[in-house]
Amino acid sequence: MTSISRRNLLRAGVAGGVAGLAGGAPAFSAAGHRPVLTHGVQSGDPLGNSAVVWSRADRPGRLWVQVSKRPDFRGSRVLRGPVVTPGSDFTGKLTLRGLPAGEQLYYRVRAESLERPGLFGAPVGGSLRTAPNRRRDIRFVWTGDVVGQGWGIDPAYGGLKLFESMRRRRPDFLLHSGDTVYADGPLTETVTLPDGRIWRNLVTDEKLKVAETLTEYRGQYAYNLLDPAYRAFAAEVPQINQWDDHEVTNNWYPGEILDDARYSPGRPGRSEGP
Repeated sequence: MTSISRRNLLRAGVAGGVAGLAGGAPAFSAAGHRPVLTHGVQSGDPLGNSAVVWSRADRPGRLWVQVSKRPDFRGSRVLRGPVVTPGSDFTGKLTLRGLPAGEQLYYRVRAESLERPGLFGAPVGGSLRTAPNRRRDIRFVWTGDVVGQGWGIDPAYGGLKLFESMRRRRPDFLLHSGDTVYADGPLTETVTLPDGRIWRNLVTDEKLKVAETLTEYRGQYAYNLLDPAYRAFAAEVPQINQWDDHEVTNNWYPGEILDDARYSPGRPGRSEGP
């Protein structure tokens, strides 16, 4: 990670990038060519002096993160993030270090074009709270088993509105107790409820079958971020995530040999693994 002040960026001759990160439009841009952050932003693993920020672009580019104690980003730091490529599914994360303990911080992420350096996409903002370094009350929420047992995102019902309820509690962090996705739990387009009403799942190709390939596993996580309530929560509340079996398959263990016709031979529990 590199911390770069505005003055140093100007001296380096990339003032267009500074203008973009400061919140204004890039000095030169064409809307059709600017990188776009496709799945919002999120943070995690908040410690007393660090946290991780994540985002995803729609094309190869470099992520930049601006972080400040103030929502207007006065006195902010601009941090150079990773280059994202098809190999990472255009996702990238950056560990923010040297943060003040027990503080509400604001950040925003932009992607810079690799083809046209200095050309930035629109910023996407978020916030997080670092862990305190002295005794004080904390507020956290916890959950698990997201989009499990065939229940996906039904926009008519309000989507994953549990996350909106949790966001309104303004917690310091989320403890996610596993099964962040159900990689072994395909969705159907409709589910008939006991009273005869129809639950209509939003579906994607990756959610219509069990996950076996890297693309399909990535699609499991991307699906949750289609939901506006989930995205808003992820942008404002840092997460501490545990893994459980359904991130792979029910009751999974290393070296398991699956007797399940839904999976191709060798996937995902055999020793050669996915």
